Amino acid sequence: MSRRSGRTINLPAPYLKRIWLDPLQVHDREVYPFCLPIFPDDFELNFEAAVTIIVGENGTGKSTILEGIAALAGYDDAGGGKGYMPVDHSEAREKMGGQLSKALRASWLPKITNGWFFRAESFFSVARYLDKAARDAGQVGPDFLSHSHGEGFLRFFEERCQRQGIFIFDEPESALSPARQIEFLKLLRRMEESRICQVIMATHSPLLMAYPNASLLRLTRAGLEPVRLRETDHFKVMREFCDDPDGFIDAALDQQGR
Repeated sequence: MSRRSGRTINLPAPYLKRIWLDPLQVHDREVYPFCLPIFPDDFELNFEAAVTIIVGENGTGKSTILEGIAALAGYDDAGGGKGYMPVDHSEAREKMGGQLSKALRASWLPKITNGWFFRAESFFSVARYLDKAARDAGQVGPDFLSHSHGEGFLRFFEERCQRQGIFIFDEPESALSPARQIEFLKLLRRMEESRICQVIMATHSPLLMAYPNASLLRLTRAGLEPVRLRETDHFKVMREFCDDPDGFIDAALDQQGR
């Protein structure tokens, strides 16, 4: 349970129920990110499970959607929790992700602003920010950077991601070996079983996509659609590789050279 505005929140996740695009707030369809095919006038995304996983090729808009959701929750789009601003990028935000957050609308039950937005690409900036904030307060910093990249990720997840809130992960597997990805799956299980954590994640890892009970969505240039693990391009490619590693690599390199 958690307290917010003087009352106890004991409802289970998911707390963010739905997001949609307000066409009245989209003033120029030629401007990024509204020019992306994933944002038609009737764009809508429903969250029916505590864990939602979004998959898709680079450039389809996965990170863009996560940034918009993070902004709705009050998080900085470089990562962190509410009130954190690890990177001064206000100008870039206004030009890009900020426009999306202004046009997005959300349905909550209830509105939750506790949690974290994790971005692999900005992890070091956020970790340094946390250390400095702790020192400024006369405390000992968490010092996530004293570990290897992957160990730092896992320690960060263990310490920050099991409280009540909404947690947004953008490619958390980027520094995790397959064994460490399994450890991350165990963390997801604990978060789900707590019933107080909502997870929205974008990933390229078939291991993470296989998390049971998750709502798995595929993002293509035509929009979002439910998908099964075995139907994803990521799984198909890895299956072909595992069936015949040498033949797969030879064929891929031959095709690249043509």
